[in-house]
Amino acid sequence: MGFGFLSSILVLTLFFKPLVSQEPNTDGFFISNFLQKMGVTEISSDVYNFSTPVCSWQGVFCDIQKQNVIGFVASGLGLSGSIPETTIGKLSKLQSLDLSNNKITSLSADFWSLGSNLKTLNLSFNQISGSLPTNIGNFGVLQNLDLSFNNFSGEPPESFNTLLSLQILKLNQNGFSGRIPSGILKCQNLVSVDLSKNRINGSVPGGFGTAFPKLKSLDLSENEIHGRSSDFSGLKSITHLNISGNFFQGSVMGVFQDPLEVIDLSRNQFQGHISQVHFNSSFNWSNLIFLDVSANQLSGEFFHDLNNEAKNLKHLNLGHNRFTGQKFPHIQKLFNLEYLNLSKTSLIGTIPTDISQLVSLRILDLSQNHLEGQIPHLDIKNLRILDLSLNNLTGEILPSLLEKLPQMENFNFSFNNLTLCASQFSPETFKTAFIGSLDSCPIAANPDLFRTKTTKHKGMKLALAITLSIVCFLVGLLCLAFGCRRKTRMWAVKQLSYKEEASISGPFSFQTDSTTWVADVKQATAVPVVIFEKPLLNFTFVDLLSATSHFDRGTLLAEGRFGPVYRGFLPGGVQVAVKVLVHGSTMTDPEAARELESLGRIKHPNLVPLAGYCLAGDQRIAIYDYMENGNLHNLLHDLPLGVLTTEDWSTDTWEEDNNTGIQNVGSEGILTSWRFRHKIALGTARALSFLHHGCYPPIIHRDVKASSVYLDSELEPRLSDFGLAKIFGNGTEDEISRGSPGYVPPEFSDPETCIPTPKSDVYGFGVVLLELITGKKAVGDDYSEEKELNLVSWVRGLVRNNQGLRVIDPKIRETGPEVQMEEAVRIGYLCTADLPTKRPSMQQIVGLLKDIEPVVNQ
Repeated sequence: MGFGFLSSILVLTLFFKPLVSQEPNTDGFFISNFLQKMGVTEISSDVYNFSTPVCSWQGVFCDIQKQNVIGFVASGLGLSGSIPETTIGKLSKLQSLDLSNNKITSLSADFWSLGSNLKTLNLSFNQISGSLPTNIGNFGVLQNLDLSFNNFSGEPPESFNTLLSLQILKLNQNGFSGRIPSGILKCQNLVSVDLSKNRINGSVPGGFGTAFPKLKSLDLSENEIHGRSSDFSGLKSITHLNISGNFFQGSVMGVFQDPLEVIDLSRNQFQGHISQVHFNSSFNWSNLIFLDVSANQLSGEFFHDLNNEAKNLKHLNLGHNRFTGQKFPHIQKLFNLEYLNLSKTSLIGTIPTDISQLVSLRILDLSQNHLEGQIPHLDIKNLRILDLSLNNLTGEILPSLLEKLPQMENFNFSFNNLTLCASQFSPETFKTAFIGSLDSCPIAANPDLFRTKTTKHKGMKLALAITLSIVCFLVGLLCLAFGCRRKTRMWAVKQLSYKEEASISGPFSFQTDSTTWVADVKQATAVPVVIFEKPLLNFTFVDLLSATSHFDRGTLLAEGRFGPVYRGFLPGGVQVAVKVLVHGSTMTDPEAARELESLGRIKHPNLVPLAGYCLAGDQRIAIYDYMENGNLHNLLHDLPLGVLTTEDWSTDTWEEDNNTGIQNVGSEGILTSWRFRHKIALGTARALSFLHHGCYPPIIHRDVKASSVYLDSELEPRLSDFGLAKIFGNGTEDEISRGSPGYVPPEFSDPETCIPTPKSDVYGFGVVLLELITGKKAVGDDYSEEKELNLVSWVRGLVRNNQGLRVIDPKIRETGPEVQMEEAVRIGYLCTADLPTKRPSMQQIVGLLKDIEPVVNQ
């Protein structure tokens, strides 16, 4: 009986506390303890059955004797916080460790005791901050080290000189500064090095090129490194070299060496005649696949005879250099070429007709040159992006080319002297992609009207007929206007004129007081509505009409820059926000669907999730989860004071409560807390950091502003509208790409630099952060006292005069330490720097905001 009682106790212990069921001081105990303390408590038993031997667990690999753990993979499990002591640091036989794609913030002290056997360490895509300890030198047998996409800062330690077995080193996408450590020259077994997108400065260590006989891939891009191309002479095995976005200068001669396949020297300060590379080197051009020397100060003539030598070239970018009087290069035999950029290279003459021989070409940019004559017949099947703007081209755009344009992703013919029949393009497209062009569509006329021999009676009859027609037309317009005013809630059959039939074929039209749009569909029940998480529900456009009361003005939530947003209830009680595009899109339906499906897969706690979409003719309709507590702009500036139906929110109890009783919480409620405003700033920064650093390819938001930040039912900040500019915009010249007033960075004032980048998003975030700190609008508030125009200039002026504390909103001044608020002002100041290169990355901003995170009272 006693034995049965003890057995029952043991069973209950295993059932209720499976994470500690392993024997103490064993590898199973250390791993289960690690998972428990890092927040993994609800993983199903088929993944981690902690009552079974550790060697049977998913992601755990043991030696042949099944006694010691030699490999542990815990990638993407949501691990959060600091690695605790006496857990994985005690796995003495560990050879491979992968903790990537989690939320780890720091490492334990005993973590560095793993060094005796560890060969592979992957901590990428976490939130580890601070400097990299010299203890990294303990890992003497390490072969693969990946610390990318974290918040490391400071100089990389010299202790790299002990990692003699290291083959792969990835420190990219961090905040490392200072020089490249000379100790790295001892790592002569390196095959791949990536130090890109940090703040590393200074020059390349002496002897760098000859130190790495096995190095195949080197990426130093997006830093502040000085040097010359000769620094890389001696890299005998190099195939991929990227040093773009630095301060290298002088001749490019030293770079061109075998067996390079990828060369990216863009956005540096290289000078001299590029053609010297052909005359003075024995470089084997047949290996070259990718070449980018754009945005330098190169001069002279183009490369000679690429036509016969670089036959495998797929990417060629010579744009934005100091070439003079260049004729179009002979490249018609580069049949593999997919990308060609000769923008701002002083091209003269005409575009050759044999350019159509580049059958693989997808992107062609010849903008900002002096090209003349007529655009030739571009019979390139795969062409998706075409930019011929800012030239001296004349004549008619051939109909064969015009027919191809709607299938392209982007095109621009602006600032030339071209003519075309623009009937197949929307007015917005004509105004943005054909600026300066002449719309010369032919007009069909009745020849009888132009006969010279007409009688007086016929003339009078004609005049009378025209007069009656005009009167009837005006009366019809009045009736139509009166009918629209009285039936704004109804979808009616649209009586199409002959002129409209060319572009509108569907029967539905709809008009609100502020926005008019037409759904080009013949049968509303035949247009599907895709809901990602409910794929078996057969929603259609009719359900969308019913959900929004036929897009009634009473369901209108906001007038966004992409179009109106309506509140709706789909069948089953699914509450959604429906965003209707009114700007038009250059994407085809399959392309738009693929892009929206891709956006639907992007999930982050601080992003408004895209729940689904509908393609109603030419319209693209995005469907989002409904955000109960509105957007930040309204809460900070516009809405009246909120009504609180639970306890006083100014007591800072939002983290523990359910919050279901909140109704229109206003600026006198939760937003009077410094801790809550900081939470909004940090959540928004995390969302942007994920878009910039956690998505591939990176997503640039393009319109970061207070009204893009929403609060969900749990009062968590969520960023909306990410990825929409790519689908809905017509190019970098349209207003969607430029951003909203008050949030537009200074570089956008120059048409040549008006290209959205991650650093333009950083500027927009900086303005939002300053709004949270000051309680003032980006534009429109009274800054006349300081003789400034907007929030940014007002704050920056005070900070430069050491008066940063003056900008803090009086409503939050007493709710937290002023030193924290002043540090937040400094972060906003850094984000709104005039030069993009002076702004931190969003990943670095997350680290800075976390450093001043208010402490929650326990």
